[in-house]
Amino acid sequence: MPVLKTRIHELRKERKMQQSALAELVGVRRETIGNLENGKYNPSLKLAMDIAKVFGKPVEYIFQFEEEEK
Repeated sequence: MPVLKTRIHELRKERKMQQSALAELVGVRRETIGNLENGKYNPSLKLAMDIAKVFGKPVEYIFQFEEEEK
């Protein structure tokens, strides 16, 4: 079964951005960003697009489905 992977953590670190700053920009709690980065939460389409807009990247660059390793 495919698992959603994100590049949010690496994109934040490149910009020296805290989870709380990204959360404020996209209108969610800091915990939501942490859960996205840890693969514990799948974003809504709107949230995924808002995050992509903040980083100036396509949604497909930030979020990818990968086959789960067994």
